[in-house]
Amino acid sequence: MTESKKKLIEEFDPNGLGVSGTIFGLPFDEKTADLILLPIPWEVTVSYEAGTANGPQHIMDASTQVDLYQKDIEEAWKMGVHMLPIDSKLRGISDTHRSLAEEYLDHLESGTQDTAEAKDLLKKINRACEEMIDSVKQQTLQQLNQDKLIALVGGDHSTPLGAMQAMAEKYESFGILQIDAHMDLRKAYENFEYSHASIMYNALKLPQVNSLVQVGIRDYCEEEVHFVKKSNDRVVVFFDEDIKNGMFEGESWTIICDRIIKELPEHVFVSFDIDGLRPELCPNTGTPVPGGLSFSEATYLLTKLVKNGKKIIGFDLNEVAPGENDWNGNVGARLLYRLCNLMGVSRGKLKWSEY
Repeated sequence: MTESKKKLIEEFDPNGLGVSGTIFGLPFDEKTADLILLPIPWEVTVSYEAGTANGPQHIMDASTQVDLYQKDIEEAWKMGVHMLPIDSKLRGISDTHRSLAEEYLDHLESGTQDTAEAKDLLKKINRACEEMIDSVKQQTLQQLNQDKLIALVGGDHSTPLGAMQAMAEKYESFGILQIDAHMDLRKAYENFEYSHASIMYNALKLPQVNSLVQVGIRDYCEEEVHFVKKSNDRVVVFFDEDIKNGMFEGESWTIICDRIIKELPEHVFVSFDIDGLRPELCPNTGTPVPGGLSFSEATYLLTKLVKNGKKIIGFDLNEVAPGENDWNGNVGARLLYRLCNLMGVSRGKLKWSEY
């Protein structure tokens, strides 16, 4: 630990008011934090309700209400978490191309997607999304090369692909644990190559991703089901309906979690779409779906994942969108804090408490 970090820890009161304008009110900066959060305010290809581009700021604003004490993790806050500045230029690019996407969807709905105008729109949108993904990849690699833990806060679910690509350059193989209402296995949904509904289809293009385990899935199309069946068990789905039926018939959540974790390798990237939770926990997310996990079920699974010796090499939290109050941000911020701390334990930055 550097002297500057020691000083920050000595001078900070975790029971008092936090530092204004920082994630969770923590006193750390990019140099002193062990874990860096990369905010990506992006929602170009959202297909239902917009607002997820505001997710990083909404979570940041709500995060100061999160108490830092974790009874099962020793002095969790001392690891140091820092969120990089939210890129207003990137947000502007997102807004501009979201408008172009809406124009293109008008062409698609009217059957004029083969016109020169529509093709030009699609080309511009796909190029902008590709540039965003490459930027995320380069920023992720930069942090990894400085021995930082790195996680991403979206934005829509297309945003973490660059981070997954970066992990593929650092790890020979890893699995993805996806908590989500949707499979996101559509090929170029609405002709958008990097659609939020195509994130896992695109992630599986990486040969280093040896397994994708999906949990909470309850809204999907026939094409995606066929994709899973043809994956030779590379994709394993724990449908929400099957989870609930098992629990209704007496199967415990801990046994189900054991089955989920058994499908994952040692190195795991966690991709958490907030709509994997029950919609009352995230009512303003882009595509809410009835059913889903409770907050406690989700955090229990993630905790058990780490206690079973899995290493979280990275994670994303996406699709959080603000509503009339800060409820969505409160849930997102608390989930984010737990994810950060569990990643820290899994990577030897933090220790379990004997409380």
